[in-house]
This record gives sequence, structure tokens and C-alpha cells, in this order.
Amino acid sequence: MPRSHGERKRTRKKLSKKKRERGLSPISRAIQRFEPGDTVHIRIDPSVHKGMPHHRFYGMTGEVKGARGRAFIVSISDGARGRKRVKELFIRPEHLNLQESRVR
Repeated sequence: MPRSHGERKRTRKKLSKKKRERGLSPISRAIQRFEPGDTVHIRIDPSVHKGMPHHRFYGMTGEVKGARGRAFIVSISDGARGRKRVKELFIRPEHLNLQESRVR
């Protein structure tokens, strides 16, 4: 049997919603704004296909560098300890969550 090599391969659990979360996302997720320097978590919303990062970046934390159109430029460090690389991803706000600042 031929193997699938698509963008969403091997994401059965990662890109699925719980029963009560199914359907369209709230509009507030699409209109949220981030400032350069904000720390964000990448949480892919599977109901929105536009601006979706690759599933290997799911759960990573990065810093917003700026905006480009409706998307935000998020800088993450990727790779093993000895050879870290900084990558810039273009992600729409539906797939980003702001990191809560800790209260001291």
C-alpha cells in the first residue's frame, strides 16, 4: 500500500479537537494582536488551515519579531543543543497563545 507524504501525515491525535471543542473557533482568536517582543506558544488550531505552521513546531515557544500581513513573524530556536538554529515562522494568530507573565 502506498504511503502518504502529505503535510498532515502522522498527526491523527495532534491535529484533532476534543468533542466539545469541535467546529469553528471563536472570532477573538483570529483578531488577537501581539507586540514585538511578546512570548507566544504555538498551538495549532486544526479548524483553520491558513497560516498553519508545520506540525513539528507544535508546542514550541517563540518570540514575536513583527507582523507581515495578517500573520506574525515568530522566532524559535530549533535543533539539538550543540547546533541550535534560529528559525523564523510566519504564523497567523489563530495558532498562537500569549505566554502568561509570572507574578512575583
